[in-house]
Amino acid sequence: MPLSEYEQRVLEQMERQLTSDDPRLANTLTSRGRKPVLRYVLGGIGAVAGLLLLVGGAAASEVWLGVLGFVVMFASVAIAFTRLRGGSASGPTGVVRPDGSTTARPAPRKKGFMNRMEDRWDRRRDQGR
Repeated sequence: MPLSEYEQRVLEQMERQLTSDDPRLANTLTSRGRKPVLRYVLGGIGAVAGLLLLVGGAAASEVWLGVLGFVVMFASVAIAFTRLRGGSASGPTGVVRPDGSTTARPAPRKKGFMNRMEDRWDRRRDQGR
């Protein structure tokens, strides 16, 4: 059953409000990115291969083979579960408007560990005064 005109207007108004209030959430909800299933499958295969090398090295008393198996296993799991830094799988960085158009916006820069610690220290010091 299609929506009435009133319901469509209310829905569009809610979408505009969401986009203006939290553009990152709106972009996440509207993007239809592909899930990295292939990365999970290859990571699993690599983990099993590394485990076999690790067990084979232990059975043959070959330390280098066991270390190689551990490295392969660790690297394959790390590759499978880490996000690529170049770009997101969901598409370009920007805000998706209700009409489907996008506006480019720079990606927010994250603070480093030391900057966050300094901010926390300053807040604690200010609270003590």
